Order: sequence, then C-alpha cells, then structure tokens
Amino acid sequence: MSEPRERTASALVVIDMQHVFRDADSQWATPGYDRAAERISRLTDAYRGEVIWTRFVRDPQESGSWSDYYARWNECREPEDSPVWDLTMPVADGDDIVSLPTFSKWGEELAGLTSERQRLVVCGVATDCCVLSTVLGAVDAGKHVTLVADACAGVTDRAHEQAIELMGLLGPMVEVVTTEELVAARVG
Repeated sequence: MSEPRERTASALVVIDMQHVFRDADSQWATPGYDRAAERISRLTDAYRGEVIWTRFVRDPQESGSWSDYYARWNECREPEDSPVWDLTMPVADGDDIVSLPTFSKWGEELAGLTSERQRLVVCGVATDCCVLSTVLGAVDAGKHVTLVADACAGVTDRAHEQAIELMGLLGPMVEVVTTEELVAARVG
C-alpha cells in the first residue's frame, strides 16, 4: 500500500476514466465522457501531485451477484490486463492508481492514500454508479466530499442529473460544485 499523502487537506480522486466507458462500441459507453474528460484535465492541472486515479477491473471469480451482472454484460468479461481497462487520460509522475473490481473505489487502499486528507474532490464516470458508490463510501468513513458535477458523466444525462441531485442531499458532507468554481477557488 502507498504512503498517505500529506501535501494539502484535499486530494482529487478521478473515477474510472477508462476505454471501456469511453469507446463508442463498448456496452458500457458513457455519453458525455469526452466533455467530462476536458474538465477533468483542468482539474488534474490544478491538483498536480495530488491526484488519485481509479480503475474498474473485472474480478475473474465473479462471486455472487457479479456472475449475473457479467452474464448481462458479457462483452466486458475481459482479463485485468485487457486494454479496455486502461485509463484514457495521462497519469502524471507521483499520481496513484487504485484498481478494484467493485463499483465503489472507497476501500482500504484509497482510505490509506487519503488518511491525512480531510476532503476528497471527486469526478469521473459513471456518476450514477461508481462515482455515487465511492462518494457514499467516503462519506460513511467520515470524509468530506466535493463533487465536481460537470466533470462527471452518467449512463444517461437524466441518470447523471438524478445522481448529482441525490448526492447534493447529503450536505454538508457532500458539496456539489462546477469545475470553474473549484479551479477559481484553488488558484485564487
């Protein structure tokens, strides 16, 4: 496990910006992915050296309900080293990557990487699945979360909006902002 980060009170957590969610021919293609990626690029510039990327990877064991899930999404039964799981955005030196076969990326590794951080700034895909699950896990663990709404994308625009609205109900534990607001506050 990596050492906890100690630079600032917050870390940028970028959820699952991978080919499997970007590529148009993927069963898990996420409309709005490229729009979110443009904004995430601005955020990674603002949080240079404080970025944690996550990746969804398939668990070949497919325990419990995961077997039924992958029966529905059969094309996504790819091994962990398949290019579909690769990140589509550049990872800078010093950035960390957390890979898990679960919707929520909150767990022992992410908790360890952020143990000295009071706040997580979260963005990525899919708003209504992995982003939502990760935010809920982090909040349950006592983290404050800043959710960058326009740097996320859902399986549909409506699902994205509903997930943002739901997470917005968790204030003051979850604060919903835009990229512009966050970058202006960060550099201002």
